[in-house]
Amino acid sequence: MAKDKYISVKSGISGFSFANLGLFTGFADGIYNAVYSLVLLEIFQSSAVVGIYVAIYAAFCMIVGLFANELFRRFSKVKVFYSVMLLLAIGYAMMSFSIRPSTFIILDYTTGIAVTLVGVLIPLFMSDFSKNIGMAKLNSRYHLWLNIGALFAPMIAVAIAGQFTNRAAFFASALIYLAGWMSFKLFKVVQEDKKISPVDPRRTFKALWKNSIAFFSKAGMLRAYAVNFGYYSLRAMRYLYVPIVVIENGFSKDTLGWVLTLGIIPYLILSEMMAKLVRKYGKKLWLLIGFLSFAAFSALATFVTGFPLLAIFVMWQISGALMESVHDLLFFDNTKKSEQTKFYGVFRTSVNLPNVIAPILGAVCITAFGTTSAVWLVTAVIGVFSALVLLAKK
Repeated sequence: MAKDKYISVKSGISGFSFANLGLFTGFADGIYNAVYSLVLLEIFQSSAVVGIYVAIYAAFCMIVGLFANELFRRFSKVKVFYSVMLLLAIGYAMMSFSIRPSTFIILDYTTGIAVTLVGVLIPLFMSDFSKNIGMAKLNSRYHLWLNIGALFAPMIAVAIAGQFTNRAAFFASALIYLAGWMSFKLFKVVQEDKKISPVDPRRTFKALWKNSIAFFSKAGMLRAYAVNFGYYSLRAMRYLYVPIVVIENGFSKDTLGWVLTLGIIPYLILSEMMAKLVRKYGKKLWLLIGFLSFAAFSALATFVTGFPLLAIFVMWQISGALMESVHDLLFFDNTKKSEQTKFYGVFRTSVNLPNVIAPILGAVCITAFGTTSAVWLVTAVIGVFSALVLLAKK
């Protein structure tokens, strides 16, 4: 697929402008993620079942990601982005009310489509407008704003949850996505419309299959996929099970809010610094340190309790911060700009697939050992495996 054409854009708009949208997505997702697993626990009454639900949900989002390229072949990325940001604002607002579990699940899957496409589109916009800036700098800026947005999100989420209900926090996320939608409108980006042709399901699936084969046949893409898979597996387990483990250990929601908030600080400190460190020492070193240190902290978390466990939940965020701005550079550094829209949907499934596999493995561990803390065995193994992938010659 050739690089997308833009008819016009407001003066001064660059890749940094799109990276700055991370302020909105980080803030909204930080609030949402702080209470999401607790809402699911209220519905299903079992942390193991929560893991299975999240796995099925992630499989759905992964399929959406696979079809992203076909969607962008028919519609401009700008119009898709407008639509999905507005869908998130409306969907999250509806999820904030005390609705039936079945209605919540339907809305959860609907907004899952939008979240997946937002995650695909922002990096593509950054790349399209990167010019001579480079994706390493843009990634650092994007993740800096993500983390600034997420810094106070957990405290706001638990404050709203404590005053009203866990679900009520979703309304704050809805307002933030609406603000992000309005901010994007100020960019005045106009993209060339695409001719809409009838959809042939057989041709679509055939094109999807050929695109996936072409992606994994390209040199370096399997490793890029595996590394991204490892990073997002650790992230998925952390988001899903840390709130549950903190509450199950007898701590309050306020304490949970502080744990999640303090965990953002390493990301804020290291976001801009990592761009310089990567240029000086390369990507591989920081990914190795990140994966192996996370594995070590995970091993400790399986048997440590009380306040030392809370300290681990904060400390292992340093491991995540070392990897955050570099985990996907193996993709961008090994593909041409003209190929990135074509292949990014396939690559992006490495974000969703971990949410399928890791929670299922977590559910197995919980069932086998009878404790939610057993899930950290999974993150320990994933951390070591990801480091081995980096060290492998091929």
